[in-house]
Amino acid sequence: MDMNLARRGKWRGAALAVLLTAGTLTAAAPGARADGARSETPVASTSPVTGVTESVVRVKAPLPESAGPRPAACDWLSYLRYRSAGGPAASADADRILVAQPGILEGAGAFDSVARNTVARAAEQGLHIEFWALDRRSNCLEDRTGIASGDQHAAVDYYYRGKQVGGRTFGGYARNGELGWMAKLGIEQTVRDQYDLLTAELPDQGLRKRKVLCGGHSLGGVITGYFAAADFDGDRATTADAGYNQCAGYFALDTTVSTSLADLSGSLPDDTNLPDIGLGYGVVQAGLDTGVLPRTLSAPVLLNPETMTLLGIAGMGALKDPDAEADLPRYLPSNLNIEATHRFLFSKDTAAFLTGKPAVKDFRLTNGAVLGALLDDNSVPLAFLQTSVGFFDGGPIADKSFPVANGGEQQPGLYGTAYKAIPDRPQGPLYTWRNYDRVGDPDDPGHRSADGTPFTGPGEEVTDVRQLARSLAEQPLDFTEQYFPTKLVTDIQLSTSPQVKKLVVHPGGLTANPVLTVLAGEGLLAGRAPAELHPVVADGYQHLDVLTAAPVQNNGRPEIVSTSLAGFARSPR
Repeated sequence: MDMNLARRGKWRGAALAVLLTAGTLTAAAPGARADGARSETPVASTSPVTGVTESVVRVKAPLPESAGPRPAACDWLSYLRYRSAGGPAASADADRILVAQPGILEGAGAFDSVARNTVARAAEQGLHIEFWALDRRSNCLEDRTGIASGDQHAAVDYYYRGKQVGGRTFGGYARNGELGWMAKLGIEQTVRDQYDLLTAELPDQGLRKRKVLCGGHSLGGVITGYFAAADFDGDRATTADAGYNQCAGYFALDTTVSTSLADLSGSLPDDTNLPDIGLGYGVVQAGLDTGVLPRTLSAPVLLNPETMTLLGIAGMGALKDPDAEADLPRYLPSNLNIEATHRFLFSKDTAAFLTGKPAVKDFRLTNGAVLGALLDDNSVPLAFLQTSVGFFDGGPIADKSFPVANGGEQQPGLYGTAYKAIPDRPQGPLYTWRNYDRVGDPDDPGHRSADGTPFTGPGEEVTDVRQLARSLAEQPLDFTEQYFPTKLVTDIQLSTSPQVKKLVVHPGGLTANPVLTVLAGEGLLAGRAPAELHPVVADGYQHLDVLTAAPVQNNGRPEIVSTSLAGFARSPR
């Protein structure tokens, strides 16, 4: 979803959220193994990008018994496999395999557009590649049944009103006391999971070294750095098992391949539940083990499993009929989480936030406008959640000054750089959504902020709102994750502790292979990346746009992130 953390001397936490994205799966599984330790199921997709075959792969990789009780599903690793429909069926026969780690609180489904675009671009150049979007182990806890129903009302009733879907009743969101096994899901287990998955799927180490490109988005770049520097057999003198020898190269999407969160700091609010890192590694680990500290990241407004489920549900409406008037804001039940989230996202100013008037349900919005209001950079105030999917249409627009005023002193890493806007007529016209490729059309009114600054323009809009909806609501693995392990972040934040430093066995591994760095022009690292990285800059992109951008942009050119990845895959190693 990510997906990056604020670093301010004291961590009170961070969080992000959750989309319950469900896919349409066929029954047959051509990749099933006789011992039942692997399954592969085709995924049916409505994506307009053709020539790409998708499947969801699950590989059994049990945690040690010392991890404690956990659901059986959590002893499996999963990923989305994208490959050229005209290419070989076996991964080992592909020309290249890109393996992507998600960002903080981000799931495999978030890579859907960039994966498809990259595979298609490479095929145009005669290269048959695969793109593996990894899912973290903790995503095993998520229940996608409501989203899989394909019906918004059924999904709301399933997750919020206790009604059944397909004979199943939602079991509720996992509580901290039930997640003792997650107390050990830190950076060591995360990179071990990637290694175990690679060696299970591609047993030949020489082949991995020739064909696999390792990388990720946001926090995924840091995870890739730790993977590159890791040793997996316990003997630093033998290097065939070293992380850097599992990869032919590295790629970083709005991040850097490193072992530090410093580049990703300043991007989340302070009201979080992460422990103060001054406690030290041992105290933090004891807190996680006992449950005194939260084992998953969450925040009281917007960024928790219950409220972030709304993203997948909103995606369902925008995918089915983006131009129809939405009833979702009025159909949702009223509780503290939903009310606080609505106020945070849809308040014009502080007074509206405090009073709740006007409320989002006082406006007439299409399904597309609801999703745009939740994730567009001109609406949502948190940079790590922003995409550039178009703009409001159909009625008067006003400046949105909560929680930060337009044109004032801002933290771009936290709030983003785009001016914020909001519909201005409750009980008024039907507010529609102007998709990314219609911004700047002759009929576009070209809304401006109070100071005369245009809210947006064609060069700043890059993602198709309906395809964003498809990634949210159609994928079998989530766009973001509900249960992100706290330990994964505290480990990296405590990188100078002996317990974490010992994991960097081969520091030279970070520079042992070629690196492609692609940065969002308006993303979290805008203007802050070291020049020696020679990054490709995607102008107009926000943090999530590097994953979600449309294959053809408003300038008529192919999408730059996937084009760069396809070129990187083509270059000799």
